[in-house]
Amino acid sequence: MENRDYQRLVVIGNGMAGINTVEQLLKLSPNTYKITVFGKEPYPNYNRIQLSYVLEKSKAVEDIILNDWDWYTDNGIELHTGTSVTHIDTEKKIVTADNGMQVSYDKLIIATGSKPLMLPVPGADKQGIIGFRDIADCEHMLHAADLYKKAAVIGGGLLGLEAAKGLLKLGMDVTVVHLFKDIMERQLDHTASLMLQAELESQGLKFATGKQTEEFLGEERVSGIRFTDGTTLDTEFVVMSAGIRPNVEVAKASGLDVNRGILVDDYMRTSAPDVYAVGECNEHRGICYGLVAPLFEQGVVLAKHLCGVETKPYEGSVVSTQLKISGVDVFSAGEFMDADDLAIVRMHDDWRRVYKKVLLRGGRIVGGVLVGDGKEASRLQQWIRTGTVMTEVIHDAIVGQSSIDTGNTAAELADEEIVCGCNGVTKKHIVDAIEQKGLTTVEEIKGATGASRSCGGCRPVVEQILQFVLGEKYDSAAAKQEAMCTCTTLSRDEVVTAIKEKGLITSKEVRYALDWNNTEGCSKCRPALNYYLGMIWPTEHVDERDSRFVNERMHANIQKDGTFGVVPRMYGGVTTPEDLRLIADIAVKYNVKLVKVTGGQRLDLLGVRKEDLPKIWKDLGMPSGYAYAKALRTVKTCVGNQFCRFGTKDSMGMGILLEKKFERLDMPAKFKLAVNGCPRNCAESSTKDIGIVGNEGAWEIYVGGNGGIKARLAELLCKVRTDEELLDIVSAFMQHYRETGRYLERTSDWIERVGLASVMEVVVTDLDNRRALVERMEIALSQVKEPWSEILNNSNLRERMFEDIKVTTDQN
Repeated sequence: MENRDYQRLVVIGNGMAGINTVEQLLKLSPNTYKITVFGKEPYPNYNRIQLSYVLEKSKAVEDIILNDWDWYTDNGIELHTGTSVTHIDTEKKIVTADNGMQVSYDKLIIATGSKPLMLPVPGADKQGIIGFRDIADCEHMLHAADLYKKAAVIGGGLLGLEAAKGLLKLGMDVTVVHLFKDIMERQLDHTASLMLQAELESQGLKFATGKQTEEFLGEERVSGIRFTDGTTLDTEFVVMSAGIRPNVEVAKASGLDVNRGILVDDYMRTSAPDVYAVGECNEHRGICYGLVAPLFEQGVVLAKHLCGVETKPYEGSVVSTQLKISGVDVFSAGEFMDADDLAIVRMHDDWRRVYKKVLLRGGRIVGGVLVGDGKEASRLQQWIRTGTVMTEVIHDAIVGQSSIDTGNTAAELADEEIVCGCNGVTKKHIVDAIEQKGLTTVEEIKGATGASRSCGGCRPVVEQILQFVLGEKYDSAAAKQEAMCTCTTLSRDEVVTAIKEKGLITSKEVRYALDWNNTEGCSKCRPALNYYLGMIWPTEHVDERDSRFVNERMHANIQKDGTFGVVPRMYGGVTTPEDLRLIADIAVKYNVKLVKVTGGQRLDLLGVRKEDLPKIWKDLGMPSGYAYAKALRTVKTCVGNQFCRFGTKDSMGMGILLEKKFERLDMPAKFKLAVNGCPRNCAESSTKDIGIVGNEGAWEIYVGGNGGIKARLAELLCKVRTDEELLDIVSAFMQHYRETGRYLERTSDWIERVGLASVMEVVVTDLDNRRALVERMEIALSQVKEPWSEILNNSNLRERMFEDIKVTTDQN
């Protein structure tokens, strides 16, 4: 007989439900089980609910991986990818895979998830018709977008709309076909559904509602759809997203009790001994859940049961839905349809396109819908879960008559309450991490638990839990900031506050008034102070050139051989034959070593001698491209609707306008923009500090991207309909970054530090604050000067600057 001090656990399914259960189990009792996992896909565990981000190219596959290959190895888990279990011998306790492999078990978890429902109509087997459920489906859709123009998505539910918007952003002409008149009818009432459809139509989606598919047209490949009313729709590609069904094949083949899903009790036990089912494949009390939160809640109960830890039974879930579509804010939880026994609190604002509805039974909140304003989504979900009694304060906040007290309600959350729905992190998991690891920031919690690492919607609740656990220590922990440099113990924020309060105008005044240890300052604080002073006092502060890095002092990029690179400004990456000829002649005249096309669509003249810089600037007669500065470097553009057949917006015109408006303005770090005329992203907006994407009737504004050493994809800030509003939002965002960013801190790091939600509130939501930021930006812009011209027109400055260069290395 085999001697072992562990039990053998086999998990069929490598998705979110099964692996989350394993994660919980490892925390509770890491040495109880030797674990084997079978996964049908060739990937480690990934976040399926973020597939829409992969489809729209705002995230790569690597970005949605939850547990990488090393995680399985580190935890002693045997993982078999690309392998399906086909049979379970529940008497001998052996599973058999499609490759013939057999593995014995003491406990078995079935976590096979669900499959897309493929309509059983003639022609459904034609080429060009797929479901949308996994990474392979995403890859098929991305490939199709490169080959075909017209697409149809069958199903106006949550996943269908996300698939449709993803295809639209890939440049396809997309029609959503839906059986019912209202889209998302399982989560939204008629009013909310109409508002959502109108918003999506304004973004370019088309809808064919109240349509039942009768036949798919075409020979080998689909060419259209015929509906039961006799009408047809031309299409070259079809995504079926008409629903899901539990994947019960292996359970049914193995003799387990199956209805719509695998039947389980309150501890996820199936009809076979020591066999459990968790997630979308099971049926609990007559319900098959198709959302992520219930599977995590089931996993917590199952993990405790498997580890012999006392736990309450699983009694069902209050489900919530949040649409993950760029520029669309929709949330639904609990009950959402009017009924005779329900009281309704409703606010409908057509002008702002906001709809809020909260449903009460016996005075307690049992459901709600939010469209156009999801700030209270997490709080509404908490009210529904706890059955909170409606109060005057809550009522006034819902209808917009007051702002609700955002005090800390973390104490009201149960330990097993899931805080981060994307990653299945409970309140207790966060509390334990804070207490056991001494965590003091949300960023530390994110790294330790995964909470807020995906969509970030739970960040406010995570911060409330941190504050709740730390108590009086919270303020000091939150306020603890890194000193600017070794010359002082003061942080950036403390220095900026003192400059404003004391009216300090020069770096020397700052260093003396704030008791700098080194009254001369250092190479770290001198340029930072010069920037902060110029940002705070744009009309009073005189730029201290000696405090700047060598590139900024010389207005050219120093190279490793001591020569310089000169980049003339080409607005929006647009030039003329005359300018190209001029640049070529000057490159020959000054024996330029190399002419290089930059990533920002500019020409870089490399190998220019220091003494030739003023002369080459004069001969060019063009403004500086600021390729050396902590300022706006470039605005990259595609050709847009002026030439491109996919273009919907004048990207070149907008790019030139933005570059001319904001050039030469000092920023905390280098700053890059891009403007795309359509969602195909030829100008690479997703890796810029501000990326602007033109869509039918609107501009989408993305922020915080970075294509450098620490690559980061930009996140959606907002969507605007007019060029004027676009300019205001961009201006306010840049000014807010100027005022709150640390010197040398890129927007990618700044966004992660301050949080996208807080930036949205300051720049987008608070209109008065936005106007104030724009006004301060205009004051700052009124002070900028063209540096090459300034030096050419000032002989003393020119002689002083180009006779002796003391190099200060730019570490950014």
